[in-house]
Amino acid sequence: MIARIWSGESPLWLLLLPLSWLYGLVSGAIRLLYRLGLKRAWRAPVPVVVVGNLTAGGNGKTPVVIWLVEQLQKRGIRPGVVSRGYGGKAAQYPLLLTAETATAEAGDEPVLIFQRTGAPVAVSPVRSDAVQALVAKHAVQIIITDDGLQHYALARDKEIVVIDGVRRFGNGWWLPAGPMRERASRLKSVDAVIVNGGEAKAGEIPMRLLPGMAVNLVTGERRSVSQLPALVAMAGIGHPPRFFATLEQCGARLEKRVPLADHQALVEGQVDLLTVPGQTLIMTEKDAVKCRAFAKENWWYLPVDAELSGEQPEQLLKELIALVQ
Repeated sequence: MIARIWSGESPLWLLLLPLSWLYGLVSGAIRLLYRLGLKRAWRAPVPVVVVGNLTAGGNGKTPVVIWLVEQLQKRGIRPGVVSRGYGGKAAQYPLLLTAETATAEAGDEPVLIFQRTGAPVAVSPVRSDAVQALVAKHAVQIIITDDGLQHYALARDKEIVVIDGVRRFGNGWWLPAGPMRERASRLKSVDAVIVNGGEAKAGEIPMRLLPGMAVNLVTGERRSVSQLPALVAMAGIGHPPRFFATLEQCGARLEKRVPLADHQALVEGQVDLLTVPGQTLIMTEKDAVKCRAFAKENWWYLPVDAELSGEQPEQLLKELIALVQ
């Protein structure tokens, strides 16, 4: 229903317009206060790069963060990552992630980023606290924030926006009548726009998510998705249909699709009930980090990697490296 409202297919969005106007008024006022200097943003001792979006829902932001971190690491730069930690609740903040940190504490995306990149990751609702914790503990040269485009309390040196190239901005209205956190005109002030799938427009960086081999959660075995029998697909991401479509493009034949809420907590009994004997469960890597502690031998996940094309990605990396030199 939400997808139909935000796309404009359902006329119910008209009933939500007053709430959207209020949302736009409040969010615009907050940004104006920072622009006029009436509220002061905290500036970190190292450069800060925000990777965010203008819309609610999954746009491929976390794979872009991972791509940036890995590309900087390859070039000898030491990045750190900060996140709000959606879906997690720590005993105290800021929380510096370790190999033992659970997704219930830090959220699924920070744990995924930490496991994939090995970069220092800190979580806090107050992102400046997370940055200070990273700088105090690790010799990071640059901070990448996973989300936080609208968190103006943290000063930033570069802003990168990730757009779903298929859905783009829906009906164009603020939440809750539409998917927008800020209007599309905000793109004029950011440093780079990355478009995940669909058709990139002039000046935008095309990106696609490349699936790898499916990985068994228990044994670590890797196998083509097309070789897995009787598949049940589970996805707790911002836009589950994208994951199901990716599986089918890889040759998978799905017996059942189970869309879950983004960042939804997972427990053993709940996940166990999704399959019957003889079926195989395939999930996203973001879901897998929540299931490792109680994984079964018929559970697999599909990792994906961001691939950015054209000459702009290299130029973007050069600009980021220049910030630390």
